[in-house]
Amino acid sequence: MQVLQVNNLSKSYGKTQVLKDVSFSLEAGQVLAIIGSSGGGKSTLLRCLNFLETPNAGEILVNGKPLTGGTEEQIRQNRLHFGLVFQNFNLFPQYTVLQNITLAPALLKQGSAEQIQQKAQNLLSQVGLSHKADAYPYQLSGGQQQRVAIARALALNPEILCFDEPTSALDPELTGEVLRVIQNLKNEKNTMIVVTHEMEFAKQVADVVMYMADGLIEEMGTPEQVFEHPQSEKTRAFIQGAQKF
Repeated sequence: MQVLQVNNLSKSYGKTQVLKDVSFSLEAGQVLAIIGSSGGGKSTLLRCLNFLETPNAGEILVNGKPLTGGTEEQIRQNRLHFGLVFQNFNLFPQYTVLQNITLAPALLKQGSAEQIQQKAQNLLSQVGLSHKADAYPYQLSGGQQQRVAIARALALNPEILCFDEPTSALDPELTGEVLRVIQNLKNEKNTMIVVTHEMEFAKQVADVVMYMADGLIEEMGTPEQVFEHPQSEKTRAFIQGAQKF
């Protein structure tokens, strides 16, 4: 079942066009990995999907429902279809781990206080941090903070979970623990979009890989198609360059 459809999405900042007529779709339960060099449009695409940026043209549909346009209130509601995990965690430093996860569901009245607390505890268990519920962000490692951020995003029951370079601020050991959580989310059939520079992770976890360059989808297909049999010269050059590191 198709959960996400993006049609002819474009975004400019002044005279600089960052996204150029981007179109793709995603099935429920699929993981899409978006790869490419810096400045290719990856993060801007993710921010448009989450309505942190307003596209200049095009449409976004979730479960067949058009989401682009509308009032501020409608935009806030549209954001709830997506969960976003930032590369720098963005946890609230003044709140405990549990409070970081329960804050948004409580504000949106998504259940009783007891139900929201219980769900947060379950999510902490899911990401392996039950013992850190009362800790503050400064008391956690970067990998633990990112796992809390994942639990926070899941707390609002998004149809699509988005990650913007979720391991770029982490050292290799901590990267592994975050990638394992994402792998487990895939095993549970969560629909995800992951902007990543981790090529091996994209090969192993993604159902679909999208290579973006200069605001365009240069190539899109299965990991085998994109990594082993790229059709585009730009894709071949990028993958060969990535394999040197």
